[in-house]
Order: sequence, then C-alpha cells, then structure tokens
Amino acid sequence: MWESAIGGIAVPIFEQLWKAGGNFGGYMFGQVREGQQYAEYQGQVLKASREYHKKYENRHGQMKIMPGLMKEPMPLDSIYTAAKFLEGYNISQLACPDDLEQRYRDQGKRSFQAAGKRYDGITVAKDKQYLMVLGGPGIGKSTFLRKLGLEALKGQKGQLKSKRIPVFLELKTFRDKNVDLAAVIAKEFKICGFPDTEAFTAESLNQGKLLLLLDGLDEVPARNMNRVIEKIEAFAIQYDKNTFVTSCRTAAYHSSFEQFSDVTIANFDDEQIEQFIQRWFNSELDEDADTANRYWQLLKRPQNKAAKELAQTPLLLTFLCLVYEREQTLPSKRSTLYGRALNILLSEWSAQKRLEPVPIYEDFHPDLEKELLSEIAYTSFKEDRLFFSKSDITNRITSYLADTLDASENLDGPAVLHAIEVQQGILVERATDTYSFSHLTLQEYLTARYISSQWLVEEIVSKHLTDERWREVLLLMSGLVGGRNHELLLTMEQQANAFINSPKLQGLVQWVVSLSDSSLASNQMLASRALLLYYAIVIARASGSNSAIDLAITRAIDLAGISVIANVIDLARARSSSSSSSSAIDLASVNAIDLAIAIAIAIASVSVSDIASDIARAIASVSVSNGADAIDYESLSKKLEALKEHMPSDQAASDEWQDFADQLTETFLTFFHLDRELITFSLEEAQALDNYLYATKLIIDCKNAAVRVSRKEWEAIESRLLTPPGEGSQTAE
Repeated sequence: MWESAIGGIAVPIFEQLWKAGGNFGGYMFGQVREGQQYAEYQGQVLKASREYHKKYENRHGQMKIMPGLMKEPMPLDSIYTAAKFLEGYNISQLACPDDLEQRYRDQGKRSFQAAGKRYDGITVAKDKQYLMVLGGPGIGKSTFLRKLGLEALKGQKGQLKSKRIPVFLELKTFRDKNVDLAAVIAKEFKICGFPDTEAFTAESLNQGKLLLLLDGLDEVPARNMNRVIEKIEAFAIQYDKNTFVTSCRTAAYHSSFEQFSDVTIANFDDEQIEQFIQRWFNSELDEDADTANRYWQLLKRPQNKAAKELAQTPLLLTFLCLVYEREQTLPSKRSTLYGRALNILLSEWSAQKRLEPVPIYEDFHPDLEKELLSEIAYTSFKEDRLFFSKSDITNRITSYLADTLDASENLDGPAVLHAIEVQQGILVERATDTYSFSHLTLQEYLTARYISSQWLVEEIVSKHLTDERWREVLLLMSGLVGGRNHELLLTMEQQANAFINSPKLQGLVQWVVSLSDSSLASNQMLASRALLLYYAIVIARASGSNSAIDLAITRAIDLAGISVIANVIDLARARSSSSSSSSAIDLASVNAIDLAIAIAIAIASVSVSDIASDIARAIASVSVSNGADAIDYESLSKKLEALKEHMPSDQAASDEWQDFADQLTETFLTFFHLDRELITFSLEEAQALDNYLYATKLIIDCKNAAVRVSRKEWEAIESRLLTPPGEGSQTAE
C-alpha cells in the first residue's frame, strides 16, 4: 500500500523509469527492484509524495483574505461551499436593455443574474476533461480550482475519485516571453524533493496522470496573453490524456480555448449563503452562542436585503462574516459597509492577489473612477434604468474623461469600459452590448454618493420620498451627507407634512396630539401618537376597506413598534377567511382593546365567523392597557365585556355579525372621542395618509443610518413628527 494518493500515482511512474534504464539523480535505473538502491529510491519518492501533499494543503488549502479583518487562515475544506455552475457564458446574445429590465422586474428579486438550471461544480468537473470556469471577481473561481486539487489529493476517497496528481499554477506568474509549462510543472515537483523531475514530469504527462489547474487567465500580463493562450492550447493538445481546468473572468474571455467546455459560476443562492455562514461560524464558542443561526436570521430581515444581495458574491460574503465576527451585528451605518465593499472590488482585491497593475487610463485613479461610476449610476437610476447599452456607457466614459482629464475626444471608450469590467467587475455585460452594475446595492450606493456630492437632496426628496425604489438610496444618503444630515432630515420632514395638507388629515393628527401624554419622552411620545393613529385607522378599516387603508395600518404598526398587534391582525384575517375551525391560540399577552379592534376587522368582512369561542376566551384573559388619561380604559373594558355576552353564534346570519361589528365601532368612536367623519377616507386621502406615515418612518430610519446627528437637532425634529404642520417646538426651516 502506498502512504498517500500521490504516492500511489508517483511510485508506479518511477518504477517504469527505473525499468527503462538510465542514470538520474545519482541512481542507476535498470537495476532489479529488490536492490538496496531501489529501496532508497522508492523511499525518496514516497517522502516527496508526502511533502507534495503537505505543501499543496499549506499553499492552496488555506484561505486568508483581507488582512486586518482576518487574523488567521482557515482550512478551505472547513468552509468550502459547493459551487454551482450555469452552462456557457450566461450571456444572452439577443436580449436588449428593455428585455432585461422587464425580466428583472418580473422575477421580483434583487439579483441581476438570469435564472436557469444550476449544476454541482465538482460533479461537472468530474465528467469533463477540459473545463473553462468563468465568473466575475470574487465569485470563487480560484477557490473552486484549489478545492478540486484537495479532492484529487484524497484519491478514491475524494469526490473526484481521482487517479491524478493536482498541479495548481497561477497564470499571473507567466510574465516572460518564453512560456514552458513542462518546466513550470517540473519545478513544482522539484521543490518537494522528487528525484529526476524532468523525466517524472514528462512520463506523468505522457501517461495522463496530472490534473492541471491553471488559475486566472485574465491575470496574465496583457503583453503576454496571446502567447500564453497559444502555449496552453498546444500543451493541452499534446498531452491530451491529462485533465485541464482553467479559470478566467467572464469579461476577459473570448472563446479562446476551443476544446474546453465553458461554464459560469452562479452567484450564491440562499441555500449556499446559509451553508457558508454555518461553516464559517463553526467553533465551539460559536455553536454555544448559536452565532451562525443568529447571523443568518439577521441577514434575512427585510431591512438587510441589500447586504444580503452582496452576500451572493463569496468574496463579499466573507467580508460580511468577518465584520459580523468582529461586531456581532451588521453595522447600522450601511453607507460605511457598502463603501468598504466597493473599495474591495475596486482595488483591495487586486492588490491582495498581487496582480500587475494595469492603468485603465493615464491619471485615472480609483477615486476618480468612483466619481465616474457614481455619475453613471445616478443618471441610470434616475431614468429608472438598471441596464444600459454599450454605446451609451462608452459615450459617458469618453465625455467624462475628456472633460475631467483633458483626454482626447478620440479616446477609446470601449477599451476603458473593458478594462473597468475586467479589472474590478463593477460593470458587467449581461447580454451582448448590454451592461449593468454587478450588484443593485452598489448602484444604489454610487447613486447616493453622487446625490450627496452634488447636493441634489431637495430634488430627490421632493420627487422620490415615498418611492420604495429610492428607499435604500435615501438611507445611504443619510450616511454620506456628513454634517449636512440635519438639512436632509428637515427636507424630508417638510415633504412629509405636504402629504397631510387637507383639513381632515390635519384634524386627525390634531386628535392624536390631543390624546397623547405630553409628559412622555420624545421617542415614547412618538410611539404613543403612532399607537393612537393606528387605533383610528383600524377603526376606519372596520367601517370600510381599501388597499391604501390596509397599507396605512402597516405603516402605523411600523411606527409604533407594536408587532404583537400585527400578529393579532394577521391571525384575525387568516381565521376570518378560513372555512374550518382551528385550535385555540394563546392570546393572553394581547391587550383587550387591540384584540377587539382586530376582531372588528375580521368580522366586518365575513358572512359567518368561526372564531367566536377563541375571541371570548382571549378577551376574558387579557388585562387592560395603560393609555392616555383622556380615555377611560376601565369603562371601555367593561363595555367590551358586555358586548362579548351578545356576540353572535357561529351559525348567525351575516347581518347579525355586521350589526355586532357596528356596535364595536361605535364603542371605540365614543371612548376614543373620535368623529366618524374624521376617519371616513376617500382613496386619495387614505393614500396621502399612507405616504405620510411611510415618510415619517423613513425619517427615523435615516436618522438611525446617519453617522452622526446632533441630539438637540434630532429631538426638535422628533418632537414635531405626527403633529400638525406648524406645531411643535419649532418649524422646519
């Protein structure tokens, strides 16, 4: 038995060399196998095999990136997440920008990569003799090739079931005009102590015993690219019994290797992201603290959807894990987080890989590139375009560089675009001559960066404050405007107040102020006002429904932070539409008034209810809330208990249930001192109220996303939220 899979391949090759005769490395080949010289020779080969295995694991089986964040290397096998492939380039030859825009919107996700069947990477590699692995920067091409080598080292116990020796070569080192692949391979064996490496390399290649992993075709210096391609193609043809796997950034590949099967590494899906996180946080301490699950749940929250989009790229997911490992949370200052992610793609990743710097254009440094990309991002985002034509973007590049660097009007714009695409992957060709940013998150960040630097705040807020598409941009702006954050918040406040310019809506807000407790702290006061507004809107919903009122209820819940009530409403709606009774649910923690309002929502819209018994038990078991002194909660509770006694039966007609709902509504109107006319909304009024609540919540979120806001300035703004315009300690300037 051989001591390693490598030895099991290497020793028989050396046996054949021995038998063939010759004087190599101080040994006389052709001697009988049982001689002392042969035993020494075999021992040297086995020792070299063990050393080769060890060196491969040390050089290519460890992962350490981003110095300063990652202190110690991690074994690749311990965190490797199975790569998935898409067939070919994953670039449509016929799709135009409009087609891609429609496809993106139809799928309803933040991923630009087209949907399609995915294949397990190692399974594909096992069945292909020639494989070209394509993908963008940081997508995991090098990691995949290194993993193939680790599996080959395991021999029959590995996923490849390999009988080949892996040789990992970084093509960026091919800087000389003379490219001698056989000599480079022989050098890999020589440093591990193999005797007669030239003869061993030649025999291994002739027998087809090598798995050649040629990493980073795009990283070959441009002056040597054609020569390297020619040499690899000729080498693959000459030694066609071996297995060849090479990698290249998609943007730099031009179908150069005809005998190779092209595959594209797919972005990580949710399953892969979760698996990576589970493997990253696998220490005993992390398992005790359930770190992986806590982080995954955090990343899945709606407010973190942009960060989760970055996690589709393994490099940026590693960055996010390192940040969480250090801080045990995702930074609330998302502008700082995304800015660092952009820097990683623009310069840090290439610098760490020790790539030969290739100037995109004279004096075109990374900071200037950010300015160019920011302008492109903003212009496209403002036009509601995520995909743009090559001619459009090259014209922008040419115009920008001509204006900024006094470049020639004949500047080769396509060449500059190609360099940006290949080197950083910030812009990606999605279809022939059609581009987008690599991540929507990066386009949003760059858009916010442009707005902040050009101070287009008033224009954006006036046009897009309540547009969900611009929400992430506004949050990022709050982290980028620096000391002018107060101006941003005041502009948002002024626009929010414009939504409630009708006497009815201002009257409703005045009602909220009149019932709220003025002795509370400003943040508690705001929650109290939101809760009262929520009551009013829900009562309005019980009297009549439209989609805008439903949205306004959700906004008020968000503002007040009353998740329990939201759950009750969801329960009531679900049970009201159910045709069969289900088991009782413990609602003892829910306030009786909240529960009754939720009941009113449900029973106002159904003909026969199956929730009567659960309602009775729930109301009887809950306590009375402590609210504003203007509301007699004790009397209200007694009134609700009395109404409960007259609740219709399951078999009651719809008219009886509607009458019961009306009684509930009148009870709430009376005890909350609320005029029915004040909560009878037209569709336009309901939409305006929804916009007002959305904008108010966004103001709070922007404050939280800011690097710094003066406490005094924020308390003044907070005290005016959910009050009629012009009231409060001061008006917006």
